Formats: sequence, structure tokens, C-alpha cells
Amino acid sequence: MPQLTEVAEFTKLPEGKLSAVFPKGLPVLLIRRGAEVYALENRCAHMGCPLSAGRLEGYALQCPCHDWRFDIRTGRFLDAKELGIKTYPAEIIEDKVFLRLP
Repeated sequence: MPQLTEVAEFTKLPEGKLSAVFPKGLPVLLIRRGAEVYALENRCAHMGCPLSAGRLEGYALQCPCHDWRFDIRTGRFLDAKELGIKTYPAEIIEDKVFLRLP
């Protein structure tokens, strides 16, 4: 059963920037958009490139290696919806960001 794991302080996450964290040894990418935090696997589905080195435009995250683009809200590959990367539910509790991790 997934459990809540603290991963960051909400106010220390810069708006629209890519922040890599490693809770329980998992490569996770945090992205703050307004009052929301999105958490995705920090590896591209194509060849495992670190998405934290990518580029964010709106809600589209572009892989630095081969330009694959993912929706940060769903993890879906924008050019083929059947492909994607893992996402993790994020919760903000008293200025702390928690993820539901396996």
C-alpha cells in the first residue's frame, strides 16, 4: 500500500523549475505550478535520460536527449498517448510536499 513520504518544502520549490529528489532511492522530478506540485519519474520512457535536464513549456516537459514531450499532469507522451512515465500523487500539508510512494 502506498505511503506518504515527505520530499520537499513547498515554499522552497521554485515556480516552473525542475527539481530532482530521490525519496526511497527513486528518481523523482518535482515541478511546482502555482499551488500545485507535480511529481514524475525522472527518467524518459524512451532511453532513460534524466528529465531534470529537460525543458518545461507550460505543462509539457521535453526530454533533453531525443525531444520526447510529456504532460506533467498525467505523464503521457504527447505524441502517442499510450506511452508515458510514472506519476506520483503529491499532497501539500503544512508547507511540506508529500508523495504517495510504493
